[in-house]
Amino acid sequence: MTVPLQDVARTLVISPNWIGDAVMAQPLLRVLKDQHPQRPIDVLAPKWVAPVWRAMREVDTVLEAPFRHGALQLRERREYARMLKQRGYADAYVLPNTLKFALIPWLAGIPKRVGYKGEMRYGLLNVMHHDNRDAQRPMVSFYAALADMPRADVPAPSALPRPALYVSDERMQEVVSRAGLRVDRPLVLFAPGAEFGTAKRWPAAHFAQLAMRIMQDRPQVQIALMGSGKDKEVCDEILAQAPGLFNLAGVTALDEAVALIARADAMVSNDSGLLHIASALNRPIVAIYGPTDPLHAPPFSDVAESLYLTLECAPCKQRECPLGHHRCMREITPEMVWQPVSRMMQKD
Repeated sequence: MTVPLQDVARTLVISPNWIGDAVMAQPLLRVLKDQHPQRPIDVLAPKWVAPVWRAMREVDTVLEAPFRHGALQLRERREYARMLKQRGYADAYVLPNTLKFALIPWLAGIPKRVGYKGEMRYGLLNVMHHDNRDAQRPMVSFYAALADMPRADVPAPSALPRPALYVSDERMQEVVSRAGLRVDRPLVLFAPGAEFGTAKRWPAAHFAQLAMRIMQDRPQVQIALMGSGKDKEVCDEILAQAPGLFNLAGVTALDEAVALIARADAMVSNDSGLLHIASALNRPIVAIYGPTDPLHAPPFSDVAESLYLTLECAPCKQRECPLGHHRCMREITPEMVWQPVSRMMQKD
């Protein structure tokens, strides 16, 4: 890969590996752009996250990281850093907490290298922030705090710009038509997957019951299931119980999923990357939380409702229910989700 020489000072942001985290890092870019309006911002991101950054107006160039997930690849990182050095970066913001990504701006000789302490990164970063794991910050505040010098307090989410993605009307219509959906009918999207683990998944039977309730009440509504290829099995399970839905899991690339979500009239989602994409596109959302804290990564849409039962065992933050009962998700009933969805659809 050739990285061309640039004469103007630039900023490099190194992306997290999770889609939702990338979305919630967008306010950091807004703050950086306010501080240096003429300074282009490049983002170095894994291939599977890159489409999210391309939907952000603040980003000048998205550079897809050529490294294998979890691999050090020191020689490859050194060669890549040599190419990055040609772009003339004034500063770099390292959002992952790993040693591997802190190496890149250090090897590239970028003068200002900012990030959280992470794993063994003294010297690699020269503006070191510290996080209190016993009092975790909302994710937008966690990332946006990197724009300033380290301090104990951080800006509240309400004091920051909301995450925002952009999709053109033409792109929306193109992708909707390609997916076999009609542009002249309401569209409700379900995101039943969760990359983190099964604990974050609302039961497939609940999604199916909700779908049947929507189709009974609003037969003109199209319902599509969204997700990656890993989510196809759970989407097939929902489709088997509620025929007539569109199963797009594993069919749409992430940039196409972003365009479909931008067109949605409402979305029902677990705490997942697709939830945060919908939030940044300001779509009406019903967000279902169980093992995670809704205050840590809430939706920011103008119309949004978060469902959370506040059980004594929640939030456990585990990939699988450690008690085996999964009550935090199972006891959020389809009727509880239908109520806010029906209100959102009445706004058509």
